[in-house]
Amino acid sequence: MTPPPRRTALLCALAAGAATLLPTAPAQASTSTLDFGTCPDSVPAPPAPDHVECGSVTVPLDWTRPRGPHVEIAVSRVPASGTPSERRGILLVNPGGPGGSGLPYAVTKRAKLPERVRRSYDVIGFDPRGVGASAPVDCGPMGGLFDRPGADPVPVGPKAERNHLASLRELADDCAAGADGTLPYLSTEQTAHDMEAIRSALGEPSTSFLGVSYGSYLGAAYTARFPHRVGRMVLDSVVGPWDWYDFDVVQSRALLRQRDTFFAWTAAHTDRFGLGDRAGAVREAYLRVRQSLARRPVEGVGAAEFDRAVYRALGRTERWAGLADALRAYLRESTVAGLRPASAFDGPASRNYEAANRIVKCADGPGPEPARILADIRRTRRIDTQPVLTGMEASTCAYWYHRPAHRTPLGSPDAPEALLVASAHDPVTPIEGAHQLRRLLPGSRLVTLENDYSHGVFASRGNACVDDTVAAYLIDGTVPATDVRCTGSGLPAA
Repeated sequence: MTPPPRRTALLCALAAGAATLLPTAPAQASTSTLDFGTCPDSVPAPPAPDHVECGSVTVPLDWTRPRGPHVEIAVSRVPASGTPSERRGILLVNPGGPGGSGLPYAVTKRAKLPERVRRSYDVIGFDPRGVGASAPVDCGPMGGLFDRPGADPVPVGPKAERNHLASLRELADDCAAGADGTLPYLSTEQTAHDMEAIRSALGEPSTSFLGVSYGSYLGAAYTARFPHRVGRMVLDSVVGPWDWYDFDVVQSRALLRQRDTFFAWTAAHTDRFGLGDRAGAVREAYLRVRQSLARRPVEGVGAAEFDRAVYRALGRTERWAGLADALRAYLRESTVAGLRPASAFDGPASRNYEAANRIVKCADGPGPEPARILADIRRTRRIDTQPVLTGMEASTCAYWYHRPAHRTPLGSPDAPEALLVASAHDPVTPIEGAHQLRRLLPGSRLVTLENDYSHGVFASRGNACVDDTVAAYLIDGTVPATDVRCTGSGLPAA
């Protein structure tokens, strides 16, 4: 294991961070205004006559010290396209993560919303603190996370387990060196305060919100702190009210169930993919590919890169054919093109995402003990000898330099009824999370898309039952009398 970073490295990192985080004259967040202008190139333009505009709001780095250092939060807005009488206010949106950039999401997600929603709301996107254009963080090499090929993320045996823990410690060391001055302040709770500052700067009486995946956790945190400012709250693909490490473990087990479904689906389409006509045969083909790449990586694609491709594909069924094709291509031609991500994993946006993801998770609550990490890996391997552990990001919190004083508060009995939306078989945010979070949101309703296996539901799966129910809630405030069950389209054709 590497030793903690030298004091000189920490001082240099803090000095560099101060240049970004400290304005010459910090403004009080309560008096901050939002002046809109042109957007950066990362934000696409919506089709005419709609338009997008961008600005920033100044907020304290630490909301408990409003006169201390400040940061700029980048904000985007696509105004409502309807008449003034149709307008319902603002709809903040968040795409998930933690670490996802929300600045372009105001455009990309709005394009998929029902027309009535687009006519009724100014859609507001923002880059959460530490992300994108909002004082982005960088953890450098992150313990070798960006090495190509990377270390096998599934350790087997004492030596591999020791090396795995050492890499987690190194990741924590790298984040301490690269972002030490901000580690305690990139929490979901602080970001919830930033959302309130955006509302105030826009002069709106309430915040309506659409949060997907991690965005659901963020919405629940906003509800806990500002229940009387909540308008309509839509939480899609819900993260349960667990510590992040516990969530990661739940997800890792759900991915095994999803992968078994993928094996059976691929076998049912053996004429298309040629990987076997039984789920067991497809699994054997899958294992041959992974074992071969683990022994002898091809063009920088090894076990870690393979698992990342699988992790991404399992979350959306429309990606399954591409994964099956990639397995076949490797077995027949030894090519790995189908296993590569669309954008470089070690590129600037990915590095920022991965750093912010760990920093937020470790700022939100306590991390695990190292012994528990190994025990959980062994338990998961008893369920399946070759699990997918790519999403176990909070493991590094075992070695984090900042230990949060409390967990992130979620939900409130004083807020209006929320609408939770979930896919019945989503492996990324398993539906039990929605059932548990709703207990903290009295009066809320759950809209379940049955016979569906993908992550992201509203204005994403093309299901009229889901979309109409959520649109009625957003526009008219119609809360269903009971939970709603919508019929999904099942697994895709090959």
